[in-house]
Amino acid sequence: MAERVREELSALAAIFCGPGEWEVLSRSETDGTVFRILTKAEGRLDADIPLQLVFHLPVDYPSCLPGIVVNSDCLTRAQCAAVKETLLKQAETLLSEPMVHELVLWIQQNLRHILRRPETRGDISATCPPAARPAVDDGWWITLLHLDHMRAKTKYVRTVEKWASDLRLTGRLMFLGKIILILLQGDRNNIKVPKSLMLNVHLAIFC
Repeated sequence: MAERVREELSALAAIFCGPGEWEVLSRSETDGTVFRILTKAEGRLDADIPLQLVFHLPVDYPSCLPGIVVNSDCLTRAQCAAVKETLLKQAETLLSEPMVHELVLWIQQNLRHILRRPETRGDISATCPPAARPAVDDGWWITLLHLDHMRAKTKYVRTVEKWASDLRLTGRLMFLGKIILILLQGDRNNIKVPKSLMLNVHLAIFC
């Protein structure tokens, strides 16, 4: 397994660290690695749609596309197939770079648009819970931020460290190829970030 793939898998395990969010299903020097990610994305009716994404990273990845399987109790088979096809098209724009986290972020932000297409407007499964906003719980939050770029790395890191210290936050700055992530933990009132930029918004423990 290439070192960059090892680093990507390590970063993904750190990001999707909630109960049941991450599981490696198989790992082989000849067949590559298969793993499952459980996440949620906003659907057509503003309800959170649970998604089970299974990725197969062949030995030539990221020079070739990953295999993707999409399942959800809230989506029809045709809708899952449409999500998979759209993810693979998006993956074609990310070849030669670690792409799994980018794909998960992309589907979280775009699932509702896919489900609004005429060919995917089927009924949401009866097992899917109705749209509801989760109760806001004061206390400790974990937030994952995705940065587009970092021009002056040393200066930026010092600024982030000072900002985190002033707000009594702890966390980690992670570099994954061109992907830059900031993982923060602290009091909810000190983490004021638009929800659209958050991943794993509220966890009970610090991963």
